[in-house]
Amino acid sequence: MAVEEEAGRPTWSRQIEFTLAGIGCAVGLGNIWRFPYLCYRSGGGAFLLPYLLMLVVLGIPLLHMELTLGQYLRRGPVLALAKACPLFKGVGMATVAISFIMCTYYNIIITWALYYMFSSFRSELLWQNCNNTWNTVNCTDQVTNSSSSSTASQQFFNYKVLERTSGVEETGTLRWELFLLLMLAWILVYLCIFKGVKSTGKVVYFTALFPYVILLVLLINNVQLPGALDGIKFFIIPEWDKLLNVQVWINAAAQIFNSIGIGFGSLMAMASYNNYNNNVLKDTLAIAITNSLTSIFAGFVIFSAFGYMSHLQNVPVSEIAVDGPGLVFVVYPQAFVTMPVAPLWAFLFFFMLLCLGLDSQFAMVEVMVTSLLDSYSKPILKHLKRKEFLVLLVCGAAFLLGIPNVMQVGIYVFQLMDHYTAIVSIMFLAFFEVVGVCWCYGVKRLSSNLVEMTGKRPSIFFRICWWVICPALITVILVFSVIQFKPARYEDYVYPPWAQGVGWLIALASIIWIPLAAVHTLWVLPGSFTEKLKKSITPFSLDDDNDDSPYYQQKGGIMETIPNIAVISSIAPLPDKPPIQTNL
Repeated sequence: MAVEEEAGRPTWSRQIEFTLAGIGCAVGLGNIWRFPYLCYRSGGGAFLLPYLLMLVVLGIPLLHMELTLGQYLRRGPVLALAKACPLFKGVGMATVAISFIMCTYYNIIITWALYYMFSSFRSELLWQNCNNTWNTVNCTDQVTNSSSSSTASQQFFNYKVLERTSGVEETGTLRWELFLLLMLAWILVYLCIFKGVKSTGKVVYFTALFPYVILLVLLINNVQLPGALDGIKFFIIPEWDKLLNVQVWINAAAQIFNSIGIGFGSLMAMASYNNYNNNVLKDTLAIAITNSLTSIFAGFVIFSAFGYMSHLQNVPVSEIAVDGPGLVFVVYPQAFVTMPVAPLWAFLFFFMLLCLGLDSQFAMVEVMVTSLLDSYSKPILKHLKRKEFLVLLVCGAAFLLGIPNVMQVGIYVFQLMDHYTAIVSIMFLAFFEVVGVCWCYGVKRLSSNLVEMTGKRPSIFFRICWWVICPALITVILVFSVIQFKPARYEDYVYPPWAQGVGWLIALASIIWIPLAAVHTLWVLPGSFTEKLKKSITPFSLDDDNDDSPYYQQKGGIMETIPNIAVISSIAPLPDKPPIQTNL
């Protein structure tokens, strides 16, 4: 079905395509390794209770807020947040910056997955034994926690895939195999999204749904392995004393936050292509609940494998060493070695990672493309002629910036960027976004937007969460993130001070837009400083008569606005500007 046009903006051909794209954006590699890792580190089942509570009071309300704003304003995060709260318009710019930075290194995980997937086309897996040229004398075929030896799987990842150096000080050479696979990964991304929602909407039918088939097949296989039940018990039976640890609750909130993608701008950008009267709440619940159920489902798959590993190793599940990407590229591949038809399971698993990674990558690239077209569509289309060339330009730039990650020093670059982008920057962005939308734009205005689009007012639960609970929780998370901040490290390697400084520059590359844009807003607004400040927290105060936002529709040569149901009725004369309301 052809994409329909609404006020010159394309919309999803079918609403299910947005729902699937949203699920694909939220459900990613973090569900497969970060959730099980945090759950494992937080005492197994004890993590599930705070996780589900944070889903209800933080994840669902904030996702509902972002989708509502994106769908109503019909713009990506930059212009949407500039209209909602001009003082914090830099938050929208920061979300674009952080999404672009992340997509430069996130594709490296897809690159590694492709490497493992192609390496699985063998009768015997390359990480199955120590009889290879890259293995060292301390390699062992058996699973071990010994610090003096490492498994064949560990050595395959470190010495064959990465060929990693001793530290960030030693750059090494370019890994040509990874370089070509990174290029292939970006070609796949481009081919899937170059037509915008027309192409993405079709691809997500496969990439969003197929991983569930593989997860189910892996779970059926894993639960039949010896020791699997011990791993599942560790996953679902809580250690109640762990609930007294504040860090467990902070981890749960942070996981909900990062997994759904609040503050990244991806879902807001995709929601801007929705039909104006789409049921936002239905999509919110579908995306948030599916995301969390996927994490729990993946937990059963991963922890059943943990139980099997503990059986092979003859140690408790709680003593298996896991760390970050190592869970996916070291621990789990090691489990495949002893499974029947090992290459098949390996191929299916890494193909699943490819699908999960592509979905999230689509969303991050779409943020950049949507925001550029929203702000500079005329000059861009004048020079590039077609949107497809803009997508190619964005993908090409991200590919070039990602090259340091496929050098022998790449894993250290990857870990440094991930630490200072996904952990440090996102908390600041989220705080200012929630303050700008919930307090400056106002819960009352947000509610009236929903009434106008769907005819239904949000429940008292959502209004309380938007006004009190979400801002309070995000503030607590931000404070604890600052208090308990630890410098980046990879396994036992500690980054030198200059590398930590580079990390902070990476973090500032997104955060810096918030104060810069705030100063710019106060500079351009007329009046005294007090008047400037008051206008800067008044929605739409930066709009002008030439604004091409969806509020303004050309009818018979007269600029008219979409009426706001909270202020005027559908039969009242249309005002010259979107009506200004109080903050609440």
